[in-house]
Amino acid sequence: MPVKLLISPSLRLLFFLFLFFFGHFSSFAQVPEFLPEHQPAQVNLSSPYHSIRTHLDFLQTDHYYPDSAALVFLHPGMEMEEAREIAIKFKQVLDGRGYLIDLERMPQNPEFTDSVTGNKIFAPIEQLQDVYLLRKDEKWIYSPHSIRAIEKLHKEVFPFGIDRFLKVLPQAGTRQILGLFLWQHLGILLIILLSFLFHKLLTFVFSRLLYRGASQLGYDRLVRPYMLPVAKPLSLFMVFIFIGIIFPVLQLPVEISKYFIFAFKAILPFFATLVFYKLVDVFSLYLERLAGKSDTSLDNHVVPLIRKVLRVFVIIVGGLFILQNLDVNITALLAGISIGGLALALAAQDTLKNFFGSLMIFIDKPFSVGHWISSGDIDGTVEEVGFRSTRVRTFRNSLTYVPNGKLADATIDNHGLRRYRRFFMHIAVTYDTPPDLIEVFVLGLRKIVERHPNTRKDFFIIEFNEMGDFSLKIMFYIFFDVPSWPEELKARHEVLIEIVRLAEKLGVRFAFPTQTLHMENFPEKRSQTPKYDMDMNEFKKVMEDYFKEAK
Repeated sequence: MPVKLLISPSLRLLFFLFLFFFGHFSSFAQVPEFLPEHQPAQVNLSSPYHSIRTHLDFLQTDHYYPDSAALVFLHPGMEMEEAREIAIKFKQVLDGRGYLIDLERMPQNPEFTDSVTGNKIFAPIEQLQDVYLLRKDEKWIYSPHSIRAIEKLHKEVFPFGIDRFLKVLPQAGTRQILGLFLWQHLGILLIILLSFLFHKLLTFVFSRLLYRGASQLGYDRLVRPYMLPVAKPLSLFMVFIFIGIIFPVLQLPVEISKYFIFAFKAILPFFATLVFYKLVDVFSLYLERLAGKSDTSLDNHVVPLIRKVLRVFVIIVGGLFILQNLDVNITALLAGISIGGLALALAAQDTLKNFFGSLMIFIDKPFSVGHWISSGDIDGTVEEVGFRSTRVRTFRNSLTYVPNGKLADATIDNHGLRRYRRFFMHIAVTYDTPPDLIEVFVLGLRKIVERHPNTRKDFFIIEFNEMGDFSLKIMFYIFFDVPSWPEELKARHEVLIEIVRLAEKLGVRFAFPTQTLHMENFPEKRSQTPKYDMDMNEFKKVMEDYFKEAK
């Protein structure tokens, strides 16, 4: 049974990329040992082109003369050994970072003048403007500022002292296979193996750390399905950082390094974006748990919206980082997107208005699913709140779709948020009801409210407060403590039944619109119209006597 090496798809892809690029260098050659130092050809420093070529040509493996290459960096008062070290370091930086210099585009004019500064200087690499040649004593050599910049750049390309391997690894052999030295092949194999081991180790470590953190917060069961999806891209991110640090040590041909550095610039932000994309799912689980603790069901609709918005945000930001790492002009791209976005916004302003209206509904929460709302012609129960519209079930059992932009600007009466439901009416009794009976009847009405289990006990008004055209009116103003309209109707029924029974028991008659015809001066019948034969002083005395008796 064949043995299969279980390597992650990303590491497997990296391995095949190595084979693909190295296939272009398939010549088997025996390279001679480094030759003793002597200058095989005349050094030419007459123009930027000739100086750059002098530096690069004299540091080739089959044409290695570092003292000749050092002349491009040698200044008066500078030791040859120092200049030689700077020349080698700059070549190592070029190979490690994949800075390919196109000699055909280098100026060959000895009197070349920079069009921006007006000085006789030239920067051969666009990304390294601090490293430039200047004309001095009829020669084009690298400036003292460039030498300091090269020292700094070399430490950035080879951090943690890994440049020491450059002095050890080449001694492993100078035989070329597929265009690379034997030590470079061994280094590639070692990097692949270490990357595989680091990936497995870091995935395990990150999974345990995530599980421990989730356990302390009480979310271990929720995030357990998402631990590996987060830990794997996070470990791959760290693995490719490791590869990016070690890769320059291999000193691969600059043509290969250029493409690998280009790939690393896209891979690192890609895996970082993937990590945050997976973390959005974990954060959404946390929000869902919080939404489950709240009383409103609208939060259950907010969480999917937040998840989608965060995913789009992570993808957009991650894509911008990838493009920026690939030296794409983000400013021009954003300007173009802004112009296109403005045109799109003008064309779809109603859709955008409804979308932002839905955001306002989710943020302000004027109502929730299941609430009874009224707004203009809209009257019914909310069934669903979407991105564009809200579905309201009317009391005719029809379904109304209301644009969220309209709801966001409208006045909404949310009946579903009421704790108490008001019940107001006038109880009309006949004019021939005695005052004492009215008093007793009002007391009985108050007892009905106090005894009912679903009425508000701390505030209600039951008073005889109006004398109408055909009845004496008792104001009945109470509140029901019930959650829904059907329960309110049931409570009303129970209270009204008790009122009718009390009135029947006491003999109270309810009034209704009637007309009574009184016949004045009917033969052999006394007139119903009272005779008023007292003056004002006598009327006042009767009134004062009434209030004295009332005391």
